[in-house]
Amino acid sequence: MLPLAGVRVLDFTWVVAGPVATRILADLGADVIKVERRNAMDFGDRRGGLSGTLMRGKRSVVLDVNRPRGLELARRLAAVSDVVIDNFSARVMSNLGLAYEDLCRLKPDVICVRMTGFGLTGPDRDHVSYGPTLQALTGYTLLMAEPSGPPAGFGYSYSDLAGGNLGALAVLAALWHRRRTGRGQLVDLAQLEAVASLLGPTLLARALDGGTSAPVGNASQEEPGAPHGVYPCAGDDRWLAITVFSDDDWTRFAHALGDPEWTTRFGTRAARIEHSAELDALVAAWTRTRVAEEAMAVLQTAGVAAGVVANAEDVCARDPQLAARGHFVDVPTPEGRTVRIDGPPFVLSETPARVGGPGPLLGEHTDEVLGELLGLRSEEIAELRAVGAVG
Repeated sequence: MLPLAGVRVLDFTWVVAGPVATRILADLGADVIKVERRNAMDFGDRRGGLSGTLMRGKRSVVLDVNRPRGLELARRLAAVSDVVIDNFSARVMSNLGLAYEDLCRLKPDVICVRMTGFGLTGPDRDHVSYGPTLQALTGYTLLMAEPSGPPAGFGYSYSDLAGGNLGALAVLAALWHRRRTGRGQLVDLAQLEAVASLLGPTLLARALDGGTSAPVGNASQEEPGAPHGVYPCAGDDRWLAITVFSDDDWTRFAHALGDPEWTTRFGTRAARIEHSAELDALVAAWTRTRVAEEAMAVLQTAGVAAGVVANAEDVCARDPQLAARGHFVDVPTPEGRTVRIDGPPFVLSETPARVGGPGPLLGEHTDEVLGELLGLRSEEIAELRAVGAVG
């Protein structure tokens, strides 16, 4: 039996952060009912790709909650759900009459998860946000740049994944509390705090030391280290990340290169840090003549931390470790296709998570869910569809 078998989640989330949280719950066996609009945002193929991997294993229901009868159906579904979750701005669910207090009147032990951008309290509670906004506000965008360059930041919304993973963790904690006490609760998750918590020690240290948040490029942010960065390899846009901290690391690195004469000048960490620019040039001269995968193998065999800077094809099609772990899963669709999506990133020995199916088409399960959970007959659903309450 899957860990969350028997748990029902009413999912009002959208874009990425919220769907990441409910995807994890679905992988663990929860029955996730995704409430969507007729013009719901998609990222391409709903069966596979980004949309498919975010929506996998969920059931899609189209309701127009701006119509009284559509909103009433949402309330009735909430009354038979264990968890109700959204990632709208703070005011949205309250305006719909679906705030935690409203849900408690429908189901006293409900777990209500509000994954807002800024939380339900504070002066910014009603501000809108997307991942790049939150990453800028928490300092990532400034710190991720070359020392002399402008702020760069991530090339994607890292905060969505951070908030989504922590959102799933919070749901598990609330479910465990309810199992012990019989009581539900409100989970007030501010995505701003979720992202800040992952950078917090760095920011606090700089604030207490009176320093500034200055980008360090590819230099180490943990302890002094050299060589430390990414180095060009043979081929078009191929790179290798190398990390050397201790003198023992350096000895292994030098041996892996065949102990060339120039390595003797950098036998101490102090010497490597002082002359890091010269050292980087020498290391780059070695890597530039080698295939990235081969250079990685040479260094890893010697016990040196090194990794190919992977592109999408490297990760999805050529990574032997991910392949051996079965990370990518081929999932059949009702139309007879097969889509490849990433599976759960952990293995439970007794209750393994799984991909429960491809992403659903928009409204694919509307009739099924309304009939199964609310006992509506086909003619009732047809009438609701005719008046625009369902899709």
